[in-house]
Amino acid sequence: MDHYQHPSAIVDEGARIGAGSRIWHFVHVCAGARIGREVSLGQNVFVGNKVVIGDRCKIQNNVSVYDNVTLEEGVFCGPSMVFTNVYNPRSLIARKDEYRDTVVGRGATLGANCTIVCGVTIGEFAFVGAGAVVNRDVPAYALVVGVPARQIGWMSEFGEQLDLPLEGHAEAVCAHTGSRYVLAGNTLHRQDARA
Repeated sequence: MDHYQHPSAIVDEGARIGAGSRIWHFVHVCAGARIGREVSLGQNVFVGNKVVIGDRCKIQNNVSVYDNVTLEEGVFCGPSMVFTNVYNPRSLIARKDEYRDTVVGRGATLGANCTIVCGVTIGEFAFVGAGAVVNRDVPAYALVVGVPARQIGWMSEFGEQLDLPLEGHAEAVCAHTGSRYVLAGNTLHRQDARA
């Protein structure tokens, strides 16, 4: 075994776990899960069968990653944040054939106790504030907060808020890395390579 697994964790036969990953107390990973390299699964995490978790993701305590969720490389899931996979659940009605896909882009942060309603895409390096409820797509680099979540700014890849309007044409430089970010309309992208 080329990953660490606490004795209390349950990893079902068939699950694929990348080298250097760490699976902590009381975790359950289902048989169909695909987990990348150097992933950290905190205490009491659940990972469903139809889940893909990219390299170097960090999933903090008490998070359930249900079927049809894909986390790209380097996603951070804060403590007790919530994923869903059925939009209108009822105990008396089977809806397993109605699961909606949720995709979280590379480097995104999902703050503690936030809720991600199924069927959305969260762009790369987006930042969802603690306790927010995301019920629609989030652009790359966007900072969203509140219930329902609304965009209040833009974040650098380093994880600092950039001094930019929500839309228009403007530029900002990350004070920590020197990377330049260009806003064109309502889309932000990094202009140069990370320092």
